[in-house]
Amino acid sequence: MTRRASFHRSMVLVAVIAATATACTIPPQRMVGTGDVVVDRQRIMKLQGAAFADLQEKFKAGNIAGIAVDAEVLSITALQIPSLFPEGSLTEASRVKPEVWQRWSEFEASAKNLAIWSERLRDASKAKDEKAVADIMKDYGRVACGSCHTPFRVPPPRS
Repeated sequence: MTRRASFHRSMVLVAVIAATATACTIPPQRMVGTGDVVVDRQRIMKLQGAAFADLQEKFKAGNIAGIAVDAEVLSITALQIPSLFPEGSLTEASRVKPEVWQRWSEFEASAKNLAIWSERLRDASKAKDEKAVADIMKDYGRVACGSCHTPFRVPPPRS
């Protein structure tokens, strides 16, 4: 093998290694969405608000088993929350406080807390355990939703 061929193969190998290393270090892109993270997170939050309102209505109506679907939506979407708040996504269109990024681990824990409470509610609902559902619902809004909204969201304007 000539020096030139050996050099050429070495350069190709370096290029392949560099391309592989780059591909392995680029974070995966979110699979769904509009491409505008603020719009996407507002859509998720509206979905969560609708699911919470729906499960409150079902609870008031005594439809304990029906709560499970909405609790599952809240649980699944809660797991997506941190990915919807990348650094630098604070805009005028969003009611997010900068504390999200300043206290990131607490923010992530709040999203996980929402998922845990939603899973508990889902499981109690599926078991048709009226007492457990009532106990969870008594504190759900304050503990599950409020643990994030209170420290990390600018309150809506009073009308």
